[in-house]
Amino acid sequence: MIPKFNVLTPAQVDQVHEQTMKILSEIGVEFSYQPALEVLKSHGQRVEGQRVYFCRQFVEAQVAKAPAEFLLHARTPQNNLTVGGENIIFMPGYGAPFIHAADGSRRNSTMADFDNFVKLAQLSPNQHMTGGNAAEPNDVPDSIRHLKMAYSSIIHSDKCFMGSASGYDKAQDNIEMTAILFGGREVIKAKPALICLINSVTPLKYDDRMLGALMAYAEAGQAMVIASLVMAGSTGPATMAGALALQNAEVLAGITLAQSINPGTPVVYGSTSAITDMQTGSLSIGNPEGALFTSASAQLARFYRVPSRGGGGLSDAKIVDAQAGYESMMTLMAASVTGINFVLHTAGILQYFMAMSYEKFIVDDEIAGMILRYLRGIEFAEDKFAFEVIAKVGPGGHFLTQKHTRQNHARELRRATLSDRLSYDGWGKERLDTNQRAERKWKAMLAEYQAPALASSTDLALQSFIKTRTAEL
Repeated sequence: MIPKFNVLTPAQVDQVHEQTMKILSEIGVEFSYQPALEVLKSHGQRVEGQRVYFCRQFVEAQVAKAPAEFLLHARTPQNNLTVGGENIIFMPGYGAPFIHAADGSRRNSTMADFDNFVKLAQLSPNQHMTGGNAAEPNDVPDSIRHLKMAYSSIIHSDKCFMGSASGYDKAQDNIEMTAILFGGREVIKAKPALICLINSVTPLKYDDRMLGALMAYAEAGQAMVIASLVMAGSTGPATMAGALALQNAEVLAGITLAQSINPGTPVVYGSTSAITDMQTGSLSIGNPEGALFTSASAQLARFYRVPSRGGGGLSDAKIVDAQAGYESMMTLMAASVTGINFVLHTAGILQYFMAMSYEKFIVDDEIAGMILRYLRGIEFAEDKFAFEVIAKVGPGGHFLTQKHTRQNHARELRRATLSDRLSYDGWGKERLDTNQRAERKWKAMLAEYQAPALASSTDLALQSFIKTRTAEL
């Protein structure tokens, strides 16, 4: 594994921590959900209305209860994932309401798009899990959307997946569906199989939907990414140090609540913080400042001894062009070499989280494969120095026909799956650009897709649960 690159000094990490403790104790955080307020009040924290003022010692003690790493279970055990430590987990984008097509047109995303991105993540060797709401299914009523998405994630893939964070009841539905899949709530409480994304409302607030979901997941012993999205210059200070302290306060407040409900609850320190573009007033995610937020967040997570989430193939571009490529490589590389463990938005995102693109998914998946090869580094076993074959070939020879080349090239030299490496004449036969090659590839992948096996009794139990809940909602 490549050594982690730190962007903050130890003294700067301490500064962020000190400023964070001042924010939590002197300014406080608003929790607009009475059960959460009651939990924190019962632990001796000062509550005034909906604002909680945290005691420094309490926050530090509660955060210390979170595990440094944990195992997230998939229905096929070889797809289990260790979250934390030296591990990195890639997964698709999340929450986009639009689809951007190869020709630059835009439409609302649908349930069919969600299904397709689950299938593409299942097929990819570079996407370690299917993630969560890869494309918002606008053609499904909000009341049952979480049921349909969870069912799709289960039947179309045997990798780990994410659950709903849209309130206590919807979280409970997804927990119950996961329990059906794995054999009961006690099973998944002992072996967490579900993870969700809990987002603060910057600055310094958690709403009832997120807090309800947080409490449901904590009670059930399921994992959570607790994240903050500070937009430096609008929802947070324009200074990066101030924005980082604000983000840190929000994340630690969420982790503290989770540990107060169920000590040892698996949590991931999450950041999607970026900047406000002062020319347009919009969020901008494909920039060096966002990459720095991600890198600093990885370091802060290590300071608190919890896994980290951040980064991804992030871009403000509207189509799969050069901007999409260079921004995505920068942000995904920054996350990877600075030690982020859980990389949401690895593949498919365009227009500052607003859109998913099939072509962008394929491009980002190629980038992810390149980065995973980079992170594997160089092997220095004695036989890798190839002295004997160098001696055999000697001056002026070549290695193309050597047995050593045949034995080693597939592992040592990553084969491109999207990038064009043809001669000019070979490329000239069709003259396909990256967008066109990516479009061809995702369509071929979906045409060849086969669903992983699922016991019919489990499928029937899931369908029965969905039917019952749909009738009740």
